Amino acid sequence: MIAARTTRMAQDLTNPKGQDLKELSLMSTEKAAAMTASANAVAASAGAIGQRLSRVAMDEGAIAMRAAASLAEARTPVEAATAQFRYALGWWGRATAQAVTLNTELMRAQAEAIAPIHKTATANARRLRKKT
Repeated sequence: MIAARTTRMAQDLTNPKGQDLKELSLMSTEKAAAMTASANAVAASAGAIGQRLSRVAMDEGAIAMRAAASLAEARTPVEAATAQFRYALGWWGRATAQAVTLNTELMRAQAEAIAPIHKTATANARRLRKKT
């Protein structure tokens, strides 16, 4: 569809008698509106993801402090190793869960960014089919 619209725009711009100025103007404003909506979706998603990651980092810092305290309070090498193991195992589980969550959020952000562009493109295709 992009190639067809680009060809149509080029033909209209180079053929003064065949110009559909209303359609050319509409194409430009629709593209700008779709791109603005897409950029707004990306900004909103990035902000929400950033806030969540900040909270996770603060929580992980608190967990690391408690683990360090447990390690410092250990009375034997076995207690120290146990404290280290608990922290490492817990960290691995949290890190894995965060990776899955982040991947899901990024996929959702991508879909939200593409949605206004797709909506505009499909509406344009329907409108242009009616004209021909």
